[in-house]
Amino acid sequence: MRQRIITLANRLPVSISKRKGALTYLQSVGGLATGLSSLQDTHDLIWIGWPGYITDKANERQAIGEKLSTMNMNPLFLTSHEVEYFYEGFSNKTIWPLFHYFSQYAAYNPSFWRVYQKVNRYYAEETLKILKPGDLIWVHDYHLLLTPQLIRAQKPDAAIGFFLHIPFPSYEVFRTMPWRKELITGMLGADLIGFHTYDYVRHFISAAVRLTGLEQAITQLIFQDRIIQVDSFPMGIDFKKFAGAAKQKSVQREVNRMRSRMGGRKVILSIDRLDYSKGILQRLMAYQRFLTRFPQWHEKISLLMVVVPSRSQVDTYRHLRREVDEWVGRINGEFGRIGWSPIEYLYRSFAFDRLAALYQIADVCLVTPFRDGMNLVAKEYIATKENLRGLLVLSEMAGAAEELREAILINPNDVDNIAEALNMALKMPEEQQKERMSKMRQRLQRYDVFRWSNSFIQTLNEAGDVSNTIKKKEITEKERRRLIAEFNSSRNPIIFLDYDGTLRPFEDTPEKAFPDSELLQLLEKLPTRNRCRWVIISGRDHETLEHWFGKMPFYLIAEHGAWIKMRGQPWQIIEELDTSWKEEIGPVLEHFVVRTPGSMVEEKNYSLVWHYRKVDVGLADVRANELKSRLNNLAVQLNLQILQGHKVIEIKNAGVHKGRAASKVLNKIQHDFTLAIGDDWTDEYLFRALPDTAYTIKVGVQATAAKYCLKSVAEVRELLKDMLGLD
Repeated sequence: MRQRIITLANRLPVSISKRKGALTYLQSVGGLATGLSSLQDTHDLIWIGWPGYITDKANERQAIGEKLSTMNMNPLFLTSHEVEYFYEGFSNKTIWPLFHYFSQYAAYNPSFWRVYQKVNRYYAEETLKILKPGDLIWVHDYHLLLTPQLIRAQKPDAAIGFFLHIPFPSYEVFRTMPWRKELITGMLGADLIGFHTYDYVRHFISAAVRLTGLEQAITQLIFQDRIIQVDSFPMGIDFKKFAGAAKQKSVQREVNRMRSRMGGRKVILSIDRLDYSKGILQRLMAYQRFLTRFPQWHEKISLLMVVVPSRSQVDTYRHLRREVDEWVGRINGEFGRIGWSPIEYLYRSFAFDRLAALYQIADVCLVTPFRDGMNLVAKEYIATKENLRGLLVLSEMAGAAEELREAILINPNDVDNIAEALNMALKMPEEQQKERMSKMRQRLQRYDVFRWSNSFIQTLNEAGDVSNTIKKKEITEKERRRLIAEFNSSRNPIIFLDYDGTLRPFEDTPEKAFPDSELLQLLEKLPTRNRCRWVIISGRDHETLEHWFGKMPFYLIAEHGAWIKMRGQPWQIIEELDTSWKEEIGPVLEHFVVRTPGSMVEEKNYSLVWHYRKVDVGLADVRANELKSRLNNLAVQLNLQILQGHKVIEIKNAGVHKGRAASKVLNKIQHDFTLAIGDDWTDEYLFRALPDTAYTIKVGVQATAAKYCLKSVAEVRELLKDMLGLD
């Protein structure tokens, strides 16, 4: 049975218009529709989105719905008010400018936000109506940032992917958004979150960790007991379509006509949608600077500037168009002569044939956005250049710059830099042009738009496999009953319990995580089952465990196994350990405390611990990695081990761990039932040391050697209560 992919996008890949009272339908050939078309060979594609047509007539909505259903499209009809506030408002007057670093244009209108929430709910509700087991859901772009979590709330097991087609800004910019946490949480409803570049991945992870306090492991996030994969998937183009354009007769006719009009002059091509993020005005300023500094190019060059109309109803865009018109007139007036206009300016869109012809005749393609998620114009230009003649001058702020390193990269704010780059491109020998273009074309051919979509879907399925593997370890009701039954029927059970993160939630400082009243009441009832040995096995120092639990009939293991207290006996050191290494390691840790506000050093008898739970997330990651790197060589020389737990780095003697200590206890005590529960990787030593017959339980959703998982401290306490038959 073929897997279904439900694709959610602001717009359906169809344009609807009404002519002479009849509705007409034209399917889109845009980048997203093209990219997903290759999936039709292996999947059934279903689209959900706005058809771009506003009507409140029930008969028209019904007719449109019936027609689009034959194309596997589910239309969502929006009112003019919803289009104004959701699309033109929050999407394009709030998110768009902020994510492109134009925060001065961002409008934080609560009414926009309310309608944005409402429309995102529409998308989620429509998805839930048609969702079937085994379906994949792929949500697209900044219009639908809340939708993944809205679906997740109703369908916790759904396979959801999200892809952002625009930049994700740095945390310092994103934090200015009043609804920043809601947007992040919305995106975190997905199993896989994709961006064009790794920079955007970093920015998103930084914002997510800071705003939600979730756990991070490289490009995986742990949120609400789920593992979320975050990765970069640079979107490609239909390479074959553009590469083969030069051979089409319709394109050749356009090329001949355009070259005849240009009269043998070299051509600099600029194509952009009208938008302040594209750097159009600075591009014109740079071209003016180029004409001033390099007069030898006068009458030998023309800037063919195509500006595609966009959002003409928005004041900012209307103002931008007036400025562009004025700059074009100013430059042509200053430098133009009879028979030569320095700029050929076209404010319109073009069909594919004419677009391909423009790429063909251009000696240089000038792409200078201030910010751009990817920029496919740059890729289309390169793909079209089958003869390898031409050069790309590209803003380093465009997502495409990470792939197209052989282009002449410029800073879009530096008009002198752009002017010099144009001169360099026009003078570059043909062999050098071909070498650069060849490398870029090979790269684009390998990773085209079809590979982009297939790669994302493959990764989404793999992300689901990881989640399913972890879900399979979640202890079922049947396994829970079996565990409790075996515990009750055993004559000599022994149970190992970690403390922090297992019996007690973490706090921002260790001293705050003392046993709460609920835990103390539970612990007081544990020993009522006479034959059971309860072992609290922790990284805490033995003085702290003695203070909290010394009067209770427990076995206690402290400092990950350095100290042990058998029930009713005094504390013992498992073996005499040399601690002279503290004299060398201690000053290193103190140095990092000085350099890292919010961090602290805890000294135990046989270990030193650097805590950084209260440190700013970005700085914490940098300093933790720096400290581990600094300690690695010392650890080898001094026979130490470095343990990184939950916001801590602990340094201790090698060979001391929970598994070794647990084995010593098991060797001294007769037992016929064993259970161990722990939450971090120091407990993995414990899980591995126990016999195959033991029940081992990990708290959390990380990969583990344990047989089963529980999601939280609360679930651990509930399990212990059930084992003892407590209400």
